Amino acid sequence: MNLNSKQLEAIFFKSLNNFTKAEAANILNGTSERNLCSRLGFVLETEVKGAGVYGYYADVEYNRKQQGAVKTILDDQMQVVRITCDLILHSRGESILNDNLIAVEMKRLEHPNAEKRKDRIRLRAMTKSSYDDLWSADGIAHPKHVCGYVLGYFVELDSINRNFLVEGYSGGELLSTKRHNF
Repeated sequence: MNLNSKQLEAIFFKSLNNFTKAEAANILNGTSERNLCSRLGFVLETEVKGAGVYGYYADVEYNRKQQGAVKTILDDQMQVVRITCDLILHSRGESILNDNLIAVEMKRLEHPNAEKRKDRIRLRAMTKSSYDDLWSADGIAHPKHVCGYVLGYFVELDSINRNFLVEGYSGGELLSTKRHNF
């Protein structure tokens, strides 16, 4: 079963709601983003399976692609950049046509804006349909650089006001900005 962007968006926000209910104390205690992404990943993977979709994994800081190569993207200057995204939902290369579903970058409000900018650039690159506008999803070959995530989310945590800013990316563009209270 393939999920479209609306279904994936619903799964993501349901996961975020369940995550914040279960992990509010963890979030407010200042726990690391790595821990929070791991906890969100458990919920996200469970929600995808609950939607009847199997063979997808929510991985934190996953940095490999086919044959163990390091994942790379082309940044906004067309430079090759090694990447490790905070959290991804993907098939680990098992489904070439539908491998990459959701990419998530999480930062606390107090982090430097330069770090947040890099996360946003990464999400725009990862959600492009191809990195060079040449890759055709033929079901046989993987692209050289990571791309093709259906959705990307930049999640900025504001512990003081108990909310997240959630920016949604698709097709290499910022499509939505929402506040999520917890």
